[in-house]
Amino acid sequence: MMLAVYLESGRVEVRKQPLPRIAEGFARIRMLAAGICSTDLELQRGYYGFSGTPGHEFVGEVVACEDKKWIGERVAGEINLACGHCDWCARGLGRHCPTRTVLGIVKHPGAFREFLTLPVRNLRRVPASIPLEHAVFIEPVAAACEILDQVRIAKRERVAVLGDGKLGLLIAQVLQAHGAEVHLFGRHREKLKIAQNAGICVEKVAKMPHSAYRFVVDATGSAEGLRSAVAMTEPRGTVIMKSTVHGLVPIDTAAVIVPEITLVGSRCGRFEPAVKLLASGKVRVGDLISEEFPLDRAPEAFARAATKGVLKILLRPPS
Repeated sequence: MMLAVYLESGRVEVRKQPLPRIAEGFARIRMLAAGICSTDLELQRGYYGFSGTPGHEFVGEVVACEDKKWIGERVAGEINLACGHCDWCARGLGRHCPTRTVLGIVKHPGAFREFLTLPVRNLRRVPASIPLEHAVFIEPVAAACEILDQVRIAKRERVAVLGDGKLGLLIAQVLQAHGAEVHLFGRHREKLKIAQNAGICVEKVAKMPHSAYRFVVDATGSAEGLRSAVAMTEPRGTVIMKSTVHGLVPIDTAAVIVPEITLVGSRCGRFEPAVKLLASGKVRVGDLISEEFPLDRAPEAFARAATKGVLKILLRPPS
C-alpha cells in the first residue's frame, strides 16, 4: 500500500491505495519531490470537473521497469500520454492527441502519491547538476520555453509579462535568457524583487501602458489578465495566453479585431531546453520555493499553496 492525495468536491484528502500496476511500456516511479501549481489549485476549485490524484510537476526515481537500464534513474516526465498512432502523434504533436490522457489532470492519476506510473517514452533523465528540489520545475520551465517554439521573438525585443506568480517569474527568466528585454508587471513587492534580483525590469501594476508592446504574455491566472494584455499590445502584435482559469473569460472582441492582434494559446513544452536552462543556472528557481510538506500533510500544503503571496509549495514522501 501507499499514500496518495485525493481531490473531490473541493476537499483534499490523503488515502491509502494499492501500488499502481505497471502496464506494458510503463515504469513505476517513486516520487522524490513534487510541486503544487496553480493548475492543481484550479482542479481543487472544480476545473475539468476533476476528482482523483493531481500533480504533474515532479522528480522521481524509477524503481520498476521492463527495460532495466531505467531502474535507479532520476527522472521527470512529460505529462501527456498520447496514443502514438494517430495523425497528431505522427506529426510530433502528441500533446494534442485526441485520445490522450494527462498526468494528474485527465484520466491518469498524478504525482501526488508515493509511486506513480508513466510510459517510458515520457521519461526524461535529470542530470546530477540539477538539485532535487529544482528539478521539480522542469515541467513549468518547459511550459515557459514553449513560447519560443510558438512565436519568433528577436533578441533585444521588448516583451511584457503580466503576472508575478510562479509561472510569470519563470517566463520572465526564460525570455531574458533568450535575449529579450523583459518587463514584468506585478502587484507583489516580494515577488517582483525575485525578478529584479535576476536582472529583470519590473513594473508595479498601477496604470498599465496602452499599445506599448509587440509581444505580451498573460500569466496572471485571472479573468482580467487577458483584457489587460490585449490593451497593452500594439496593432498586429501578439498576446501569448498562459493562464488557465476555471470559468468563462469575457472579452471585447473589437479590442482584438480592430488592431488585428494575434492570440496564441500556449500550454506544455519540450523538456530538453528546460533541463539545459536549469542545469546552466540561467533560470534560477531556488527563491521560488516557499515551503515543503510531507505527503501525509497534503491538506495543509494545499491550504498554504492557496495563501496570498506564497509561491511554490513542495510535497515530499512521508518520513
